[in-house]
Amino acid sequence: MSLAQLHYTSAPPGPDGSGFRFTAVSPGVPQTLLREAEQLIGYEPPRDLPARPDAEQLKSFPKAFSCSELSDGGRLLSRSVYTGADYSGRWGNFHAHALHLPPGVRLPDGALPITAWESPRWADATPPEGRPVPVDRFEPSGLLRRDGLVAFARSRGDRLAAFFADLRALTEETDTRQIVLVEHDSADVAQWIALACTVLPRERAHRLTFTTYTRRPQQARQQIVGALPSSEPVGHDHRFRVHDCTAGADGEPLQDPWAEVCARVWAAGRPELFRDSSGELGPLAVAALVQGIGLRGDARAAAARWAADHAFTLPPETLPALIAALAGGNAEDPGGQGTRYSPTGTPLDDEPAALAALAVRLDGQVPTAVSAPLAARVLATAVLGRGPVPPLVAGSLTPALRAELARDLAPALRQGIADPAEPAAGRPLALLRVADLLDVDCTEALPEFAGRIARDLVNERTGEPTAGEPGAEEPAVEGRAAEGQAVVKPTAEESPRDGQGVPPALFDAVHGHPALRTALFGALDALAAADPPGAADRLAGSGLPVSLDSGFPHLRMCVQADGARRAGGDRRRRFHEVLRTAGVSPHAEPAVLRTAFLLMWPDGLPTGEEASLLLSELGSDAHRLAGTRDLLVRAALAAPADDPAVPVLAADLLRCFTTELRPAHRAPLLLLEYAGLLDADQDVEGWVEQVRRLRDGAAGPAPEPVTQRVYDAVARRLLAVPARGSEACAGPRPTASESELYALARSGDPGLLAAYERVARGDRVGERLRTVPSYVAACFGDWSAYPQTHPAWEAVRTTLLAKVLRPVVRALPDEDRGAVEEALRRTGRGRLDAYHAWNRPGALGRLAGRLTGRGRREERQATWNGDVRPPGEEGRR
Repeated sequence: MSLAQLHYTSAPPGPDGSGFRFTAVSPGVPQTLLREAEQLIGYEPPRDLPARPDAEQLKSFPKAFSCSELSDGGRLLSRSVYTGADYSGRWGNFHAHALHLPPGVRLPDGALPITAWESPRWADATPPEGRPVPVDRFEPSGLLRRDGLVAFARSRGDRLAAFFADLRALTEETDTRQIVLVEHDSADVAQWIALACTVLPRERAHRLTFTTYTRRPQQARQQIVGALPSSEPVGHDHRFRVHDCTAGADGEPLQDPWAEVCARVWAAGRPELFRDSSGELGPLAVAALVQGIGLRGDARAAAARWAADHAFTLPPETLPALIAALAGGNAEDPGGQGTRYSPTGTPLDDEPAALAALAVRLDGQVPTAVSAPLAARVLATAVLGRGPVPPLVAGSLTPALRAELARDLAPALRQGIADPAEPAAGRPLALLRVADLLDVDCTEALPEFAGRIARDLVNERTGEPTAGEPGAEEPAVEGRAAEGQAVVKPTAEESPRDGQGVPPALFDAVHGHPALRTALFGALDALAAADPPGAADRLAGSGLPVSLDSGFPHLRMCVQADGARRAGGDRRRRFHEVLRTAGVSPHAEPAVLRTAFLLMWPDGLPTGEEASLLLSELGSDAHRLAGTRDLLVRAALAAPADDPAVPVLAADLLRCFTTELRPAHRAPLLLLEYAGLLDADQDVEGWVEQVRRLRDGAAGPAPEPVTQRVYDAVARRLLAVPARGSEACAGPRPTASESELYALARSGDPGLLAAYERVARGDRVGERLRTVPSYVAACFGDWSAYPQTHPAWEAVRTTLLAKVLRPVVRALPDEDRGAVEEALRRTGRGRLDAYHAWNRPGALGRLAGRLTGRGRREERQATWNGDVRPPGEEGRR
């Protein structure tokens, strides 16, 4: 096939005119191609060369060898050279010889365009008779031979990687900026282009456009543009990436591993390795390593990843050579210390992870003698360089390598396992697996190591003593409101379930390392005993195989008792279910009683009935030894004032722990016991004074639920109403003991009086007043008694007369009113008269005034029938 040719120069006048014109054109070339070609083949001589050169000087002028893309999709391959003076003697002439490659057509034998550089086929003048000589092949010049290119590449070794990085970005169209190469000789630019075409995939090399010289780089259309130092500078034009080979090289590190490998292959003089790489980093890096070319970690990582995918399709001799190269260390990290990092802390390669993945891929699939060096390298990197630890087995190493690694890595293994800065279940646990693989004895480190794992698992809050331990502050017993609401912390049902966070690697270690399992379970058992709710929230449902070893009762309860803890129903029954999971009797090991107690009531306290049953079922000795005595005491003191079982619990605690109770607990428990006696109508005397004596003799203020309970019990006894839960009285009850009521009135005790008023204004007193006339008479007697004894009593009784008794009396039917008067008559004529005076319309104010000593002068001044004040007489009634 003959390719169309074009010759262009300044010629004498002819049919096509004079001056610069096409002087020889192959038949059939259209005018549109000629016009487009004319824009691509021009030549301007450098400014710094002689204006009128002689024949010898002409040889030093640069040659503009170009491959340019045409609008029709074809290529124009051209060579323009300076020829000096034209036919008229005018200087500045040049001759261009061009070859048109239509779309899809290449040079003979599929040669790359750059191989035609300075081929003998290029003409420096128009052929005779204006007829281009047909071209069937292009013999390459000696400049682009292998040895010459290798020598050139080595001479530009500090610039190769940066050029190849820009070349890759340009040809992959991730960066469309043109590359400008500044050299003193256009032949050097041609060699750069030859290097570029060698490293690129063949198809991309054919599509590459270039020119070896132009005086105006900013007007060039090619991808690679050659220039001289005297060419017009491109400055900081964003359209260009400039490589000035006449100045100093840029020392910035390069992050493109493909470009780095290309540079190293050229520097090693092995360009034939590019033949089968297809432009991919992985196979090129593999080929380079097999040939003994040292590479950086990122390129070695790429080789390892590619080999892991193609390991069993490689030639038989390639894989052992590759493994040997990978096991030998990389160019920047021969000791295998691990990943390189940038100044900002970003990893520059992932060689350790890639080598580990390849080692796992080959383990057991190739002879151990072949894969063992890589496995040894990976393990050394994992220990010394903090790389990933692959799941290798004893058969992954030869005996000699295992012994060598054990000797070299033992100190680092022990130090890494004991490193407190690392999460124990992470890297230290992986190092323990390596120690087991190499038979390195780390027994001495296991207790402390297991303790760190345990603390990490349960997220122990160091320095905070657990409730119930010595040094722990006594929680406030007012944790329950008067209505019985617990407001301490979220319930177990609301707490987060973190047990599923146990790392899988830890499960493997627990199953496969008995010594570690024993040490770990022992540490977890201690933590579970110290903080059962916290340990259960972290470990319940985790699946830790506690059944593999006997013992560890606290851990067993925290791991296995989750269902019983969170189920509804009888909490005491579930408490015994939890206790049974311990596998030991609380009498043999009392501490499990405390653990079960805190697991079942982690956020509050048992009710009075629950606490009483726990005390009676297990006995005082078990609670004493387990340390749950104070929890039972707190259950009594913090119980709501309406819990009916608390007085019995208090009595049991006083009986069972007679000499052991704290002074701050004894007096409140006695108050609770006494409240029970009052509510049970036991024959006791001196209620008011006894309550005040017990309260004021306490070591500190009694808890509010306790005082409220006992104050209410006194008030109910004085008002003759039963406690909630007791049977209601069927008939009237006698007026309360006058001595106890007098003691209350005389004391002026704010707490007792407030409780008396609160109970008196309650529903049960109101119901009895409305239904039992004798009770109305008794209350009138009580609330009109002992005037002027104490101001506080005065305020309470007058309020009760006005706000409680008077509305009831006014609403009574006539029959009940008569019954009230009859009951008062039996107690004495004076009280009935007082009732009549109090019950007259408008008489309440005067009666209250007389009883308190107010208004007596006013009464002596005037009295009106019906207690009606005359109009216009202010201040008189």
